[in-house]
Amino acid sequence: MRILILLFTISLSFQLFSQQISDTNYKPTLENPEYNLKKGPIVFIDEGHYNFHKKEGKYKPFSNLLENDGYNVTKYIGTFKPNKLSEGKILVISNALNAVNEKKWKLPTPSAFSKEEINILEQWVSEGGSLFLIADHMPMAGAAKDLAAKFGFVFTNGFVFHKKTKGVASFTIKDGSLNTSIMTTGRNSTESISQIKSFTGQAFKIPNDATPILLFSKEYVNYLPEKAWDFTKNTPRNKVNGWSQGAFKKHGKGKIVVFGEAAMFSAQLAGDKKIKVGMNNEEAPENYQLLLNIIHWLDGKME
Repeated sequence: MRILILLFTISLSFQLFSQQISDTNYKPTLENPEYNLKKGPIVFIDEGHYNFHKKEGKYKPFSNLLENDGYNVTKYIGTFKPNKLSEGKILVISNALNAVNEKKWKLPTPSAFSKEEINILEQWVSEGGSLFLIADHMPMAGAAKDLAAKFGFVFTNGFVFHKKTKGVASFTIKDGSLNTSIMTTGRNSTESISQIKSFTGQAFKIPNDATPILLFSKEYVNYLPEKAWDFTKNTPRNKVNGWSQGAFKKHGKGKIVVFGEAAMFSAQLAGDKKIKVGMNNEEAPENYQLLLNIIHWLDGKME
C-alpha cells in the first residue's frame, strides 16, 4: 500500500507540473540593480542543444530578472565555439538534451554535447569563463552527465523525492540543508537568504574542491526509472544523504555553478489550477535572490 500511495503522489505531481506556462505577472522589483539597463556583460542562454528551457520560453522569468539587473541576456544558438563564447561573460545551460530524447524521455540518454564541445567549454572556463550548468531529473541529467564529469561532478540521471512531500523540497539555513556560504550571505543583509524551495530534480555528488549550496538529508530518496515519471515497485532507488542539488567551485581562472533542478529559477503556472511553480511560488520568496547571488558571483561582483 505504501508504494502505491507513493506512486500515486508522484504521478499527481507529474500531472500538475507537466503543463506549464510562464507567469508573465512575475516581475520582482530590484531597488539597486547591479548595472544600468543593458550596461552589464553578456549572459548567454544556451539554445543550441534541444534545451527544454529557453530565453523566450520557460526561462523568460529567469531572463527578465537578469535583464532587470542590467545584464544583456542573449540566446546562444549552435554548437559551442571558442570565438563565440569569448563574447560573453556567463554561459547558462539549462536542461540540454540529445536529439534522440527531445520527445522521448527514456533510456538511453546520450550526451547533449560532443566531446569536442565539452573540451572547449572546459578550456573556456579554465581561461576565465563562468558556467552555470543546470540539469534537471532524467533525461536532462543523463544528457549533461559527461559535461558535469569534466568538472568533477557526478550526475545520477534520476528523480529525487522527499519521502513525505514527494517532489517539493525545502532547504533551510536552520537545519543545515541550505549551506552557509557566500551564496547565502550575499554582500550584505539585503542579499542574505535563509530558505530555498525546489520542485523535483536530481541529486548529484560534488568534487572535494566544490562548496555545496543545497544538501539532501536522509529523508530523500533517488529513483532511477527507465522512462521519465514511470515508477514501479521495481524501480531502482538509492539513498542520497549528503548529496547535493546545488554547488559551486572555481576551475582554473574561471567559475562553475551546478544545479540539479531548473524550475526553482523560473516562474511557471502549472496545470488547470495554474499552480505557481518556481520563484513566483508563495513558499519560495528568496529563490530569486539566490539566482542573483549566483550570477553576481559568476560575474566576479561577489567573492
